[in-house]
Amino acid sequence: MASQLFFDAFPALPNAEGLLPKWQLIVATMAVFNTLQNFATLKLTRKLYTGVPPTSITALQARTFAVWTLTSAVVRGYAAYNIHNKTIYDMALFTYLIAFGHFTSELFIFRTAKINVPVLSPVIVSTVSLVWMFQQYEFYVKL
Repeated sequence: MASQLFFDAFPALPNAEGLLPKWQLIVATMAVFNTLQNFATLKLTRKLYTGVPPTSITALQARTFAVWTLTSAVVRGYAAYNIHNKTIYDMALFTYLIAFGHFTSELFIFRTAKINVPVLSPVIVSTVSLVWMFQQYEFYVKL
């Protein structure tokens, strides 16, 4: 009840039922901030990839990561407002799968990252989002 009052106070928020569309918007917004950070500095990116010498993390790598992150933000933001569209839903789901694959492979295969908050954050967000989206697939997509 109280959460609905909160959402009603912000009409620009996605109006689809449930919290998943709002979650998509929150994650997309966080990704935009992460994009800006990657364009502006290497400081936080170097905290993520601690398994390699800091000098091997370049501005080019950070900008490439920023573009990927912005692409994910656009897809997830679009999904927030078009959650019932199967194609958009599937694309958003795949962005989380790709993110999960990237961060877990950097941790366990390439060993360029170590378990810390900067790595756990995207792993947790991608895992929670994947599970949530798989569980709610039929509710939102209505096959």
